[in-house]
Order: sequence, then structure tokens, then C-alpha cells
Amino acid sequence: MDSTYNIIIADDHPLFRNALFQSVHMAVSGANLLEADSLEALLSVLAKEEEPDLLLLDLKMPGANGMSGLIHLRAEYPDLPIVVVSASEESSVVTQVKSHGAFGFIPKSSDMRELVSALNQVLNGEPFFPEGSITNNAACNDLAEKISTLTPQQYKVLGMLSDGLLNKQIAYELNVSEATIKAHMTAIFRKLGVKNRTQAVILLQQLESEA
Repeated sequence: MDSTYNIIIADDHPLFRNALFQSVHMAVSGANLLEADSLEALLSVLAKEEEPDLLLLDLKMPGANGMSGLIHLRAEYPDLPIVVVSASEESSVVTQVKSHGAFGFIPKSSDMRELVSALNQVLNGEPFFPEGSITNNAACNDLAEKISTLTPQQYKVLGMLSDGLLNKQIAYELNVSEATIKAHMTAIFRKLGVKNRTQAVILLQQLESEA
């Protein structure tokens, strides 16, 4: 198999990142592997890496906010194949991952042989999802579409909002004025179809609970 693949492993658990490294090397000899332990680190890697061939994404690493992290990445990088690697293996989670645009889903409980097989299938251009019911959830899909309209900065603000930060704290973290944050809030509320920060956080938590 081609040895020039650029593959990003995004997971906040060092032991599991290491296991994925080994699996990828078994599936693809000589692949160029990059790693990230948070959504912020991942976005930094993606900004520098011209055309990664594959992203292996953990839904629950810092900043990812469950499904909304996947939705945001899908909107920002529509051509990047994203395979979710998760310990949440319920069919409802697999369904959500697929409906939000992931190219595959690999359970963290997979053994090395299964991981290698799944990676080979994905790198050959075939989506990989474990056996299981893939059902449709219209309400969640509608919410996903709204989240995907947020700009990267608006998404970052929404994540900080969900973490309970005040406007002043968010402005400090992002090195912008409070007026800028208020403008972002107005745009976020309009795009999500909500009236205040509490409703926005509840919507985000609905997506997090799916992961």
C-alpha cells in the first residue's frame, strides 16, 4: 500500500493514541502520523497540514463537545475523511456519527486485527461501520445543520459558553473585546434559533449526550 499517507490521530488518551499508532503502522507502512490531544491542537495541525488523507477522531477529547466537534470539522473540512474512534458503541451513536458525515466508526474495543482491517478498508476508499442498525434522527440532523453554519470563532465561543465562561472571560481567552463576543453571541443565537445562552447550551448538550 502507498506509504505517503498523512494520517492524524486525535485522542486525549496517550495509551490509546499509541495503540492506534501501532495499528496504523501495521496497516500502512511508512505513513506520516500526526497527533493531537484536544480539538484546539487538532485545528492547529489541520491549519498546517495541506491535505491529510485521514483523521481518526475521538469524540470526547477536550474541546470536542461530543458530536458537535465532528459537525464543526465536517463543515470546515468537507473533503477530509473522518473516522470516529469511540468507546461509545451503541447503535444510536454509530447512527449519529454516520448522519453527521463521518466516513467510518471504529469501536475502541476492537482488537488489533479488527483495527488494521478497518483502516485498510477506509484507506481503500470504502466507509467502515460496524454491523448495527443505522436509523434516522431528523431532530438531531436539523440541529447538526445549524451547528455547521457557525464560523470557527463562533463555534469556539459556543464551546466556552457551554463550559460556563462569562463574556469577559471568553473575550480574554480569545484576545478580543467584549463587544466582539456579544456580536458573536447574537450571531450564534440567530443561527441556532435560540433567544439566550441557556438555550444555546442546552442545544449543544443535546449533541454531547449522543456521543
